[in-house]
Formats: sequence, structure tokens, C-alpha cells
Amino acid sequence: MIKAILFDFGGVITTSPFDAFGEYEREAEIPSGVIRKINSINPDTNAWAKYERNEVTRDQFISSFEDEAVALGVSLSAERVLKCLETTIRPNMVDAMKSLRKEYKLAILTNNLQQSSNDSTGDKKSPTAHLEMVIDLVDHVIESSKIGVRKPERAFYEEACRVVGADSAECVFLDDLGINLKPARQMGMRTIKVMSEQQALDDLYEVLSENKYKD
Repeated sequence: MIKAILFDFGGVITTSPFDAFGEYEREAEIPSGVIRKINSINPDTNAWAKYERNEVTRDQFISSFEDEAVALGVSLSAERVLKCLETTIRPNMVDAMKSLRKEYKLAILTNNLQQSSNDSTGDKKSPTAHLEMVIDLVDHVIESSKIGVRKPERAFYEEACRVVGADSAECVFLDDLGINLKPARQMGMRTIKVMSEQQALDDLYEVLSENKYKD
């Protein structure tokens, strides 16, 4: 039944930016977890959500995000927060993708931030750091900044299924955020919460093995 494997990018194919958030919070001497807290307040309409849907410019995001921080009594640099999104590739995950692409459709599903510059080098160009290193390993990349909806909006997953040409029940989806997995699971996808690279791969191969056994 499984035809497609859908990967979140940051925190799944790459290391998690949350670790970098924590480092910055310690560096700036601001409360631990406050950056994620800012993003959890009004999660569909806050600065981060609007930026991922490409509804605001970078400068507008920076101003709004810093205002949201001030509302919580925190002073921070939104530019520095964006710097935290620079992550590193997980090599074992990439090796798995190279193997799995022979049998399954692969896609990356990412909430990302559009570049301010006008880049017209083609569909495979993306502002997501390191994406160019794995883009040839997947069939499709679905980006919030390009389609105008973001995880966990149901429309994002519906578009992903349409693009990969698979029903939701024929997909496995890996993400490091439970809030992003919930609607996918409700639609019938098999979901895997990524807490580490090896755990994610173990869980993925277990799901695929079970699927083959049922067939």
C-alpha cells in the first residue's frame, strides 16, 4: 500500500534548528524555549506563519517577530533567530533516501522562508539551506512559501498527495513536530515523529516492512 515517503526537511533530513534556538537563548540570556513559545502563540497568523506563506517581506517579518517577543517581555534579534535555521545534513538519512528512491516516490514537505532576491534559476532552486544537496534524490519538493499554505494546514497535505500522485493512506510522513503529524495522521497517512536520525530510520523501515508483509 505504501507508494510515497514524505520527509520534512529541517529536523529530519537536516539537524534540528531547535538546538540552535536553545544556543541563542543561552547566548542572549533570554528564557529557554521562548522562541518556540513565540511561534506557538497565534500559530496560523503570527509573523513566522505569514513569512512561511510568503505573505510578508523579510523586513516585515523581523519587525513583527521582534514585536511579538517584546509582548512576552523579551528583547531579541529576529535576524539572529533566522541564522539558527542554518543546519547540517544527516548523512544516514541521505543514504536511506538514495536506496528508497528505487522503490518509492519521495518528496520533501517543508515550511520555508522565501528569499528576498529574485531568483529564476528554475523549479529546483530553493532558499532552504542544503536543499540543493538532496533535491535530486526526490521526485518533488512542496514548499509553503511557494504554494501559500503551510503545515499543519490540511490543504498543504492535500496538495502534497496531489503532487506525488498518491492517496493519503499510501503515504508515510516523517516530521519532528507532533503538531504537523496530527492532520496527516487524521487523513490516513502513516506518521513518524523524528527525535533522532537512527530512531527515525528504524521506525521508517519497520513501517515499510510491515507494509510489505501485509501485501
